[in-house]
Amino acid sequence: MDELKDKTAKGLLWGGLGNGAMQVIGLLLGLVMLNILSPADYGKIAVLLIYSNIATSLQDSGLTAALINKKEPTHEEYNSVFWFNILVSSLLYLLLWFAAPYIAAFNHDASLTPLARFLFCGFVINSFGTVQRAYLNGHLKVKQVNLIALFSVIMSNGIGVVLALMGYAYWGLAAQTVLFVTFIMICDWFVSPWRPTLHIDLRPAAKMFGFSSKLLVTNLFNQLNAQVFSFLLGRFYNTRTVGYYSNARKWNDILVNTIQGMMNGVSQPVLAQVADDDERYRRVFRKMLRFVCFVTFPCMLGLALVAKEFILITVSAKWLESVPMLQLLCIYGAFYPVTMLYSYMAISRGRSGINMFCTITLCLLIWAGLLLMYPYGVYSMIVYFVAVNVAWLLVWQWFAWRMVRLSLWSALADILPFFCLAAGVMTVTHYITLPIENLYLALFAKIAIAFVLYTGLSYLSGAEIMRETLGYLTHLRSKS
Repeated sequence: MDELKDKTAKGLLWGGLGNGAMQVIGLLLGLVMLNILSPADYGKIAVLLIYSNIATSLQDSGLTAALINKKEPTHEEYNSVFWFNILVSSLLYLLLWFAAPYIAAFNHDASLTPLARFLFCGFVINSFGTVQRAYLNGHLKVKQVNLIALFSVIMSNGIGVVLALMGYAYWGLAAQTVLFVTFIMICDWFVSPWRPTLHIDLRPAAKMFGFSSKLLVTNLFNQLNAQVFSFLLGRFYNTRTVGYYSNARKWNDILVNTIQGMMNGVSQPVLAQVADDDERYRRVFRKMLRFVCFVTFPCMLGLALVAKEFILITVSAKWLESVPMLQLLCIYGAFYPVTMLYSYMAISRGRSGINMFCTITLCLLIWAGLLLMYPYGVYSMIVYFVAVNVAWLLVWQWFAWRMVRLSLWSALADILPFFCLAAGVMTVTHYITLPIENLYLALFAKIAIAFVLYTGLSYLSGAEIMRETLGYLTHLRSKS
């Protein structure tokens, strides 16, 4: 038990450090791009992501998660998934190559045809490294995975910035996206000891398809859920509006991905290891839930607090329309890692059908609602999107009770104290800093006051997760 706890803590630490550094570097280089390019440039890339991401989900078909969920996958299983990924991605690329002109016509923008054909190369390149990445994640090599991602962000973003400065506009963004997965794939091959063989046998992959097919459907609907705005705004509005939304979503996702990255390499493997002991499983899950809430709520609500100052200082007033979108999305972002943790519960318990049902039903509700809401404006659509996603946690909680007897009261006891504390701190900070007119001073004051209030009140209230975090960091310092 101590060994598992130590692996989990180290995984969370490296996940946090690695993803934090990756997001900060991506942020700094991204700021340069935002100051060079226009909202319409970003909109062009955003409207194509739904096709690329769906293709990536089909290429993987949930088999990577199936490998990670296995305690001891065989070489034959790894090899079968490897060749399956390559074959499927190649077929999908051919299909999308011919579909590119129709995608451009749907979005009323002829320049999307060559852009799409280049951008879609990314999921083909990605298919060559998914099994190596599954091997690293399955063996809890969180440090290596995050160092690879950090290196790839630096290289791809750096090249993207150079291309943007040279006047290539949205082609710089497309190159950045493709190069990111290329560098990750190359590094995964360098670090992972697993190698494929030329004996192509898809039967082991087919045997996992009963489990992975549900994850495939789930991933497809997750992508539809994530890209619904870019798709609908590109069709019913214009790429400029898509650009404003994608910029707001980008800042939201930077923080969410940092937190989610801490959990991705740890949650599913650790929960799978304790799946046979319900009592221990509940303890491990609740501790993860408290940690996610302790970190996520102040970060996301804090981003909403400083959104206006941050946008004006970093990317100028031309992106000001993104501010209210970002503030609304931060509420969604605050609860998204919690939702994903419940999703990992279903997967680790072998109940991928529950995960699939929740994702499909939620996605259908969102798409149906947004199609009805779009005549009333972008902000009405975002409010609906946020409200439905947050409310859906109650459905996840009902399934958690069915699976491991985790009661609603226990979940609320882990979630609500941190949410109320974070919301209260941000509200107080907002009113304290209202008289400050200087943007830089207001940004600094809001961050400093909110940090001191949140950490101080967490410590004084005796939050167990804070004591454990401080204790672990103190232990690391004494060891070094």
